[in-house]
Amino acid sequence: MRNLSLSLRIYIGLVIGLAILAAISIFLPAFDEGMIPQQELPASKPVLALINAAMVLVVYGGLGYLGYVLSRKLGFADIWDPEVSNRQRFLTPGLIGIAAGVFLILADAVFSRFHTLGPLPHPRFPFSILASASAGIGEELIFRLFFIPVWMWLISSVVLSGKGRNPVFWIVTVLSALAFAFGHLPAVMVLFEFPTVMDVPPALLAEIILLNGVISIFAAYYFRKYGFLAAVGIHFWTDIVWHVVWGVM
Repeated sequence: MRNLSLSLRIYIGLVIGLAILAAISIFLPAFDEGMIPQQELPASKPVLALINAAMVLVVYGGLGYLGYVLSRKLGFADIWDPEVSNRQRFLTPGLIGIAAGVFLILADAVFSRFHTLGPLPHPRFPFSILASASAGIGEELIFRLFFIPVWMWLISSVVLSGKGRNPVFWIVTVLSALAFAFGHLPAVMVLFEFPTVMDVPPALLAEIILLNGVISIFAAYYFRKYGFLAAVGIHFWTDIVWHVVWGVM
């Protein structure tokens, strides 16, 4: 462990932390009773907690590491880049996340006027804190650290022989934003009991794409320029304002 770079040690710590959060979340109710259909668990909670943690370590850890290696080849900032200040790494992303959380609250208030479902639901407190931390690490790991470098490398380095990296980055960033947005659709369909995607109201679908897209664009830009921790910070503080603070209020 001592022979690893600080960036790799931070990465390993984030993956282990995500695995612990995944295990703990099994023991906390995600939503209030009655919001989602109750289903019998396929195994005991301790067993499911261990399975969750193991899957995170193997799947998330493996995919994230592949993305990390490729991001360094593509010239992205390192996780702990000596040329990046703590203001760029922590403070500015935190302020952007807080502003994005406020934007989500206002946007939800506007979009909810165009359908009959009301405002989007939020996870139950204190599960919302764990969910914010898990999403900040896990979703950024998959949709930014893995998705963007892998596709950017395939398109720019393999197909285009290293040409057009900046345009390719923005194209892949948009695709990442769409994948991130549509990745939230199954949860929305369960919460509102939509049998198919076609049953989701257009206004709600537009809201999901816009809200998640805003987070994705900022997170991708800061990931490339200031490192993965900046992307995690934007996502985490957005969710703290949106799900934790506003969810309690």
